[in-house]
Amino acid sequence: MAHETRTTLNIRCIGGLLLAALLAVGCCMAVALPAQAAPADAAKLVLPGDITLAQAQKVIAAAQAKAVEQGTLMNIAVVDAGGNLKAFARMEGAFLGSIDISIGKARTARFFNMSTKELGDAAQPGQPLYGIEVTNGNLVIFGGGELLRAKDGTIIGAVGVSGSSVENDMAVAKAGVAALN
Repeated sequence: MAHETRTTLNIRCIGGLLLAALLAVGCCMAVALPAQAAPADAAKLVLPGDITLAQAQKVIAAAQAKAVEQGTLMNIAVVDAGGNLKAFARMEGAFLGSIDISIGKARTARFFNMSTKELGDAAQPGQPLYGIEVTNGNLVIFGGGELLRAKDGTIIGAVGVSGSSVENDMAVAKAGVAALN
């Protein structure tokens, strides 16, 4: 009886070690396979008509320079053509609450293919889009969100800026837009 118990324990131990080894090999393969499966040319993964990281960084740099020029502290967000965050900068001291607002402005501009000021004007009481800000979650309908276009006019993303007055936010966003043109 003691011999049977010892044999059963040995089999269980060997089975456990075998299982652990198989799991370890599986984990290593899971980490190694994506690296082998990734195409050598990342350009094949870029969608035509979408903002590049270099363009987004150029927009942020120009917007940030304008914020410094006017003495404001800004959160600056750039989204791609699909409304996904591509680049973001929070200047030291910029309001924490403005992080989400800047992203919301950029996404709102892209979702409706117009500046957030234009959308806000159409969303006032008595106007055709009154109440739109409660329809999609995190829409922001005051100035500071602007579309970004390629030289041929194709919308490639949007910039959203928040951290000061609406007028200052709009000026900083427009400086970012101008950097692409």
